[in-house]
Order: sequence, then C-alpha cells, then structure tokens
Amino acid sequence: MPTTLVIGGNSGIGLATAGRLASRGDTVHIAGRAPDRLTEAARAHPGLLPHELDAGDAEAVASLLDQLGGLDRLILTLSGNQGAGLLAELDLGVLRTAFEEKFWPTITAVKGAVPHLAEGGSITLIGAVTARAGMPGTSGIGALNAAVEGLIAPLAAELAPVRVNAVSPGYVDTPWWNMVPDADRRAMFDQIATGLPTRRIATADDIAEAVVLLATNPNLTGTVIESDGGARLMA
Repeated sequence: MPTTLVIGGNSGIGLATAGRLASRGDTVHIAGRAPDRLTEAARAHPGLLPHELDAGDAEAVASLLDQLGGLDRLILTLSGNQGAGLLAELDLGVLRTAFEEKFWPTITAVKGAVPHLAEGGSITLIGAVTARAGMPGTSGIGALNAAVEGLIAPLAAELAPVRVNAVSPGYVDTPWWNMVPDADRRAMFDQIATGLPTRRIATADDIAEAVVLLATNPNLTGTVIESDGGARLMA
C-alpha cells in the first residue's frame, strides 16, 4: 500500500488530492499549519492522517518524515495570495513574504523528503498560470510560481528514478479566494468564465485529478501539466 504525504492537504486542491489518493488505497498523511483546518479535514475524511507542520521548518519536516518512515509520494499544494500587483506599486517586502510562504517551504520539504522516497517514487508540486502567461499585475507572483515550476526539469533529471512533476492551475474555486466577499467572488468568477475557452472556473477536484495522474503514472517526469481552462491563451 503506497504511503503519500500531502503538504497543504488540509483544504482546497490538497484535500481533494488526498481524498482521491485515499480512495485508490494509499495511506495518506496530510500536513498543514492550521490545526483547525486539519481537524476539520480529518473529520470530513476519516481515512486521512493529519499532522501539524510548518513546511519551512527543516527540523520539523525531518521529524515528520522520520516518523512516517518510507514515502512513495510527496505532494506539495502550498499557496499564497500575496505578491500580486503592478510593478510600480508592488511592495517588495510583501513579495518576499510570498516567497517565504510558498517557494522556500517547497524546496525545504522536497530536500528533506528525498532520502525517504522509495525508488520510483514521485514528487508533485503546484505552480500557477502566472508563471507563463503575460498578465499585467502578475510580475511578482508570476516570478514566484515560475521559481516553483523551474525546479521541475532539473530535479527530474537529478533525482531519477524519483519522478518530479507539477500542475499549473489557472482560476480555481478554492479558499485561496476567501479574501474576496462571496457575492463579489461569484460575480468575478462569472465574468472570468465568459472569457475562458472552457467557459468555466475549475474546481479543486479538477486540479486534483491532474495531480493524481502525475503522482501515480510511472511514465511521467519532468512534466508541467497546464490545467488552467485555457487562461494562458487569453492573457
């Protein structure tokens, strides 16, 4: 039975991914910084095993991985909603914080997990459409996601036969958008959807399906799947 660790697995894409893998028979551990969300996730999905973790803390990552022993799949669905804005108005301190919330925890967790991964195991990360689409106001957050996606090809070559991949989502209806009032968020999503080739906003489960494919298919490595509803085509 494969052992999977989903860091960021307490909500959104991470939780949807954890649920899908558990239904396939994996032993799935979920980790995150918010104990209330972990408790809620474990209550909603009794088969998931929750762990409180700051992925940017190398010692905490090492301690959890020692506790788990061997690992077949590492999935990081870390996110942050800071770092967007026009360059002239961009607060560089906020952008540094965004890197501290997503990029540095990502590379810290990956580095810590490598010695624990089974031969032929997998690492799957989450980037975003801003890494490759020319959208005004996304130079900061785009650089952040490009940094995450930039890990994929070199690590896939360096860590083989461990497989390394990523999913690059576009607009997804997850708690990432909770900073926008509900009515405004609905109106915004409706407007965005009309401009997408798919004419819809993705669900967390849409993205989770792509994550599971990368995590489990033994012939995929060094790959970034663009699951963005065609948003990059309209930028």
